Amino acid sequence: MLGWLWTLVVGGVIGAVAGMVTSRDLPAGIIGDVIAGLAGAWLGQRLLGSWGPSLAGMALIPAIIGAVVLVILVAALFGMRQRS
Repeated sequence: MLGWLWTLVVGGVIGAVAGMVTSRDLPAGIIGDVIAGLAGAWLGQRLLGSWGPSLAGMALIPAIIGAVVLVILVAALFGMRQRS
């Protein structure tokens, strides 16, 4: 019943980690982190498979790698600045 909420929380954490790794700001703050985390998890698992530790149905290492790639692409596309 609360699986979707857990998925959003884990997606937000993955997106926040990706933002910290790349030192880039995402649009929409926390919502942007959640979207980047969920989309990055999907992208990472499609490209790298489901290996490593898993939480809320997401393999964490491929999810973080996918989210980092996604944040870099979005930042390049929208010309976002690095955090000061």
